[in-house]
Order: sequence, then structure tokens, then C-alpha cells
Amino acid sequence: MIMKLSNESFALFLLCSHLGLPEEPDAKPLSAREWNKLELKLADNSFNLAKLPGSSAEQIKSNLKTDDAEAARLASLLDRAGAMEQELARLAELGIWVITRLDEDYPARFTERLKTTAPVLLYGAGDARLLNRRGLAVVGSRNIDPRGFALTEFVGAACAESKLVVYSGGARGVDKTAMGAALAAGGFAVGLLADSLEKGLRAADARTAIEEGQLVLATPYSPHASFNVGMAMARNKLIYALSDFALVIASDAEKGGTWAGAEETLKSGMVPLFVVEGSDVPDGNRLLLKRGAIPFPSTFDDSPGSLGDWLEEHTPAIEPVAVQGSLF
Repeated sequence: MIMKLSNESFALFLLCSHLGLPEEPDAKPLSAREWNKLELKLADNSFNLAKLPGSSAEQIKSNLKTDDAEAARLASLLDRAGAMEQELARLAELGIWVITRLDEDYPARFTERLKTTAPVLLYGAGDARLLNRRGLAVVGSRNIDPRGFALTEFVGAACAESKLVVYSGGARGVDKTAMGAALAAGGFAVGLLADSLEKGLRAADARTAIEEGQLVLATPYSPHASFNVGMAMARNKLIYALSDFALVIASDAEKGGTWAGAEETLKSGMVPLFVVEGSDVPDGNRLLLKRGAIPFPSTFDDSPGSLGDWLEEHTPAIEPVAVQGSLF
């Protein structure tokens, strides 16, 4: 599924993408926060983003009422259309698409839940419509014991039967086990990567699942970026943001990416957070349950029927917030 960027999206891509730039570029791409400010400036000056490419620094300064430094930076970023079109063509040959916040295929939940912190750009491969499907985030340790492995496989297969997309991080351990089980059972999976998308696409099983419309691999980072812990921690929020429910298979206590993402989700209430309970679960699971996570059984003696229905039934009702006085 290859998508052509609109003129506005292409301008946004030029402003915010790191592609084609050296590690220490003269003009750094805009961060999400900087783009948010520029978007407001464009609106305040009634100026169309699509008209920015090709503008000189003086024209940008005049049209946006900005200073010399910002105008020069924007002009430099925008003055690489030819090179970026070649880069987009190269990515398309690899089966990689790019979407921006301005595109119809951009995940609606990112915008609704993450607001101005949502990724400006998203690179991916596969049918982007999967990013807007009902699903379960399945997260956990890279190293899982046989019990955790069996339960993760069960959950992945149950998601397939329930027409739930498995949203995960694409790493070894819980991520790949859940995604693989869902795909093997004829279901769907989305892997949000904190590593090279181009590298991920070299795996034959991933290419096959993408071609068959079962799998999407996506990342907010440059498609050739190397893994780092900071990117992985930031990526975790995206996994939760896409899902309807989240399940922690196994977590360390008060350390690691699984713990940090689960704790943040508990505090924000972004999605119902289920955590596997039992006598032999890790300490992190027990602590998350004490802090308000919803218990998820370590085994199902009988089939739970539709996993989606089970998750709905066990999600506590949200109590309305009492409001003092009246707004009217």
C-alpha cells in the first residue's frame, strides 16, 4: 500500500524529516513542538503550508512575520524537494510509505489521545488502515518463561478469533510471540518499531505477512534509524495509544520499558490496563495490580469465548466526575 503525499503533507515532510540530512545538519528538522508553533503561525497569518516550498527566506519572513534565523532555517529545510522526492521513491521501492498528521490515513487515536505530542510523521509498510482497527496492546519482557510464552501464544490466537489487532513493539519475547500467534491464526498485527524499519522488512516472514495484508510495521523514526532506549521508551506510548485494551504479560518492578509504559498508562487512564495475575508472576505484575491494574488470569480452564467480549465485561465502568457548581 503506497500512498502519495499531498502538497501540504510533502511540505510538512520537508520541514520535519531527518532523511537525507547529515548527523549534524546546518538546519535541524522541526520537532513536534516546533511544528505545533509553526502551524499556529501559519493559521494566524492565513498562509497555506503548501505554498512554503520554493519560498525564499525573505518571503517566509514576510509571510509568517518571523525572525531572520527561523526564516533561514525553514527556507533551508524546504529547499530539498528534489532530493526528498528521490528518497520517497527509494522508500516506495522498499514498500515503505510515509503519512503525516495532515493525512486521512493517519491514526485518528494518535490525534485524539496524544494531541500535540502525536508523531508528526509516521513511516510504515503494510495496509495503514490496520492502524485504525480495534485491538489489544500486548507488552512484556523480552525474556519470558514457558508459562508466559504459552499464555502469550494463547492471547495472540484469541485476538485473531476475536478480530482484535495485536498491537505490540516488534521486539523478541512477548512482542513477537503475540504477533506471530495472531498471524498464524489468520489474524492481524501491528508492530510499532524503535529500530530500523528497513531492517525489519528484510525478514521473509514479515514481508509475507505484509503482502497478505495481515501485518503493518510502523515507526515515527527514520526508517534506517538504529535502536536506542530513549526511542523505545517514547514508542511505548504509541502502542497504548492505538489500542482499545492493553495487557501486560510480565513486567519487572519499577524498572524497564514495560514497567514505565504500564505505569504511565495507569496514571493517564488512556486505555484499560490488564495485568497477568498468579502465584508465579513477576514482582512488577503484583505491584501494578496493587496500583489498580485489572487482573488477567494466567490460565483459562475453559475457552473465554470472544476475548474482546471478555475484556469488555471485565473493564470497570468509569465513574462520572463530580463537578462543583454549574457552568451555566
